[in-house]
Amino acid sequence: MKVDAYSHILPAPYFERMRELSGGRAALRRWLELPALHDVEVRLRMMEEFGDDYQQVLTLSSPPIELLAGPDEAVALARLANESMLELCEKYPDRFPAFVAALPLSNPDAAMAELAFAIDGLGARGVQVFTNVNGKPLDDPAFQAVFDEMARRDLPIWMHPARGAGFADYATEDTSKYEIWWALGWPYETSVAMARMVFSGLFQRHPDIKIITHHMGAMIPYLEGRIGLGWSDQLGSRTAGEEYANLRRELPERPLEYFRRFYADTALSGSAIGTRCGLDFFGAERVLFASDCPFDPEGGPMYIRETIRVLNELDITDAEREQIYQHNILRLMRLPADA
Repeated sequence: MKVDAYSHILPAPYFERMRELSGGRAALRRWLELPALHDVEVRLRMMEEFGDDYQQVLTLSSPPIELLAGPDEAVALARLANESMLELCEKYPDRFPAFVAALPLSNPDAAMAELAFAIDGLGARGVQVFTNVNGKPLDDPAFQAVFDEMARRDLPIWMHPARGAGFADYATEDTSKYEIWWALGWPYETSVAMARMVFSGLFQRHPDIKIITHHMGAMIPYLEGRIGLGWSDQLGSRTAGEEYANLRRELPERPLEYFRRFYADTALSGSAIGTRCGLDFFGAERVLFASDCPFDPEGGPMYIRETIRVLNELDITDAEREQIYQHNILRLMRLPADA
């Protein structure tokens, strides 16, 4: 069994409401024109290439809900997304064994209510957050309750990057050029969110919290040395007037080790080099098979196909491959292996 831990969908009822709210914005064109993202029949036909033992955990696609609607409207939008994803799971359980709840994080009180309803009432097996909420960092006190509650429930948080062309590459410019905001900006965005969690003490408060980082932990595995000897062991040496050196001394563990506590998926656009690097950093017990379907040049199957090829060619044991393909994600979601 291969359980794709991070595939994206816009269920038909949600998709129609999203179209209404988008007002034809050009920035949303790709989402609106990718059939396998919102047409479940197209999605199911595409999945047939990978046999009966291929399944997808459903997560709501970008853009974040808070970019589509204000805090009040976001509540109804999240509910529509969650109920629509549940409907797909109930109708096609052999393909979609579980879904991840969307939250209206621009309305923190409502987000907590939706978290409880989606998990307790609808059966969601975790929640998704984006790396910032309208520019506000995830370690802001407004969102602490979400992390506290998910740690209490012992269910995972899927974390997806959020960054648009409005994040300019240089201070003298207004927008990012050449889609740098996506290609390089998303890994940076994810890495920053991970660092803010580490240094704000999230893993001290919740040592066993389960956070799944999209795209194999972004820049973190590749920058192990810079984060370790360069940063963890010299924090505070470059910044005057801050108590970073004291923070480093107060952390029970070396900061680098907290970064290893994240989980990471294989959604790397078929990169064998990146997959090996991430596996070396996180270990097979914290890596999850994921494709980022359907955002590839073929509109769905290519990333799945290439990711499976990469994993099958890795010099790892069969037991480790099984961990990555299914056991890790099923364990995190607390689902049986025959789900």
